[in-house]
Amino acid sequence: MSAKVRVPFLRQVVPISKKVARDPRFDDLSGEYNPEVFDKTYQFLNDIRAKEKELVKKQLKKHRSGEEHEKLQQLLHRMEQQEMAQQERKQQQELRLALKQERRAQAQQGHRPYFLKKSEQRQLALAEKFKELKRSKKLDSFLSRKRRRNAGKDRRHLPLNKD
Repeated sequence: MSAKVRVPFLRQVVPISKKVARDPRFDDLSGEYNPEVFDKTYQFLNDIRAKEKELVKKQLKKHRSGEEHEKLQQLLHRMEQQEMAQQERKQQQELRLALKQERRAQAQQGHRPYFLKKSEQRQLALAEKFKELKRSKKLDSFLSRKRRRNAGKDRRHLPLNKD
């Protein structure tokens, strides 16, 4: 005798619909991802992150040495890196918007739109980075680090003189 007892002949069987798991990242019902809208919607998270960063700094002052100090230092470094990456994304987005507005203005004047190549976009971003470094007076230290790094790379390619 089986545990799977057959349904009687005259009874109507109602099928149970299986729940389908949906991943909102890939589902059309969630809408399309727009970074600008996302940033505006979740702007409050930046304030929370800043508060958490201050909290970590306070804890770091309490724990002067040991394993806890190392963990907190790594956490603080990671937070700073994420913040810098977010600022860089924001600057790139602002640059894209500026270029887009410029193209629109040219189109309204009757000119054909000109799209920058990737290399030209990188050059513009680099120029903006240098302007920012110059404003914050960190350009000299940045250039000296870059020179040292390049000198190390050049030294690697030079032949060794062991005469």
